[in-house]
Amino acid sequence: MFSNLTHIVFADQWVLWLIPGVIVLAGLWWYFLLKKNTPSLELSSTNSFSNLKNPLKAVLKKMLPALRVMTIILLLVAMARPQTSYDESKVTTEGIDIVLAVDVSSSMLAKDFSPNRLEAAKKEATNFIDGRQHDRIGLVVFSGESFTQCPVTIDHAIVKNQLSQIKNGLLEDGTAIGMGLATAVQRLKQSPAKSKVIILMTDGVNNKGLIDPLTACDIAMQYGARVYTIGIGTNGKAMTPVAITPGGELIFDYQDVQIDEVLLKDIAKKTGGQYFRATNNNKLKEIYSQIDRLEKTKIEMSAFERKTEKFYALVFAAALLLLFEILLRYSFLRSIP
Repeated sequence: MFSNLTHIVFADQWVLWLIPGVIVLAGLWWYFLLKKNTPSLELSSTNSFSNLKNPLKAVLKKMLPALRVMTIILLLVAMARPQTSYDESKVTTEGIDIVLAVDVSSSMLAKDFSPNRLEAAKKEATNFIDGRQHDRIGLVVFSGESFTQCPVTIDHAIVKNQLSQIKNGLLEDGTAIGMGLATAVQRLKQSPAKSKVIILMTDGVNNKGLIDPLTACDIAMQYGARVYTIGIGTNGKAMTPVAITPGGELIFDYQDVQIDEVLLKDIAKKTGGQYFRATNNNKLKEIYSQIDRLEKTKIEMSAFERKTEKFYALVFAAALLLLFEILLRYSFLRSIP
């Protein structure tokens, strides 16, 4: 990928500061010269002169000093050495393809996170996406089954929009970790990226799905996908949905937090990733920051700069103006005192 920029620079920029001084001196000289050489004559009326026009030669004679000033200004600009600076940057990016696999089972509505586990996960995932400008990102959701919410794409606005829309109840309830991981691997199967990453977050134990989590892990290893696993849930008990009323209201009660950490650690270790345990909002934020640091996009840049002198045209224009002034002064306006 190339980034080009052309602009005008001055090698001796300090010379340009002389131009305002030249203009001020020329203005003062013009003012005092006119005041000195303008005779005064008192008349009772000027009506008889109102229709008279200045002769062309007289007008041109007054322009001669202006031509000389313009010549000097052009020479000063030329002395400042204007140059076109052509900057060319060659940027090489080695983007990472990342799939976020998020558990959306009913237990993700537990209130040990603010406002609940799922919303906390969505918030931190959004912040994570904002920091991955050069990476393609996709989104998979799972509970009792799995579903691709958003294919891998560089359009992060779409990913974040799809992330904001995920909620419990989209899929059959349960925790199909193997299905979620297998679907995430499927999204990376044809990826040309050198680095493929899956961030899998769950708060439970695998109890549903047609694919065993370790089988899905083997598939991930086969395609070179590195899996970071996150167990989300406090230590001990948490206010968790246990039932739903006929009117659709969730009933909460304190339940033991059960996360299959042995399985999640095994998946992470086999694929070259890491396992993290998020027990609150701040810890979850720290985990995403740590993963962000571990998976840095490789960016290489080499810059080139080429300068071309552009003062020749200014010197030529100044010479033409000076020649024009001399021709006017000593030929056409020679008879004008």
